[in-house]
Amino acid sequence: MNTIHLSEEDPTAPESVLLMAELSTALEAITGDSGKASFDVDDVRGPMACFVVARNDDGTALGCGAFRPIEPGVAEIKRMYARHGTSGVGSAVLRFLEDEALALGYQALWLETRLVNRRAMDFYEARGYTRIANYGKYIGNPLAVCFEKQL
Repeated sequence: MNTIHLSEEDPTAPESVLLMAELSTALEAITGDSGKASFDVDDVRGPMACFVVARNDDGTALGCGAFRPIEPGVAEIKRMYARHGTSGVGSAVLRFLEDEALALGYQALWLETRLVNRRAMDFYEARGYTRIANYGKYIGNPLAVCFEKQL
């Protein structure tokens, strides 16, 4: 069985860019929106942000995820992705991000997905995330659904 290895990496590295491009293609197919407009690579760099890549024992990139500061004590999960056919990658990435956010002093994580993306909604709810009122640019967007997890 392959082990999932997680490490902070450069979000502009070729494999990181490829993973996020695959995510954008998948989101476009599910929701009609790639999500690119809601992501700035510079937001997930710096001392209070994180971009992680999951790899197998051979070093093949399997998935990614990130968080960025959004308000005092709160970080926002961004660009969560696990390649099709992988098992446990999304959960491992999310746990890594939660642990890192807690270590940096965040009290909560927020995220947005689309109502039509039932798989994502089920994934987050199964991992202790609860629905909250839409925040920021998602306020008033009936297609968006926001979640929070207290750390």
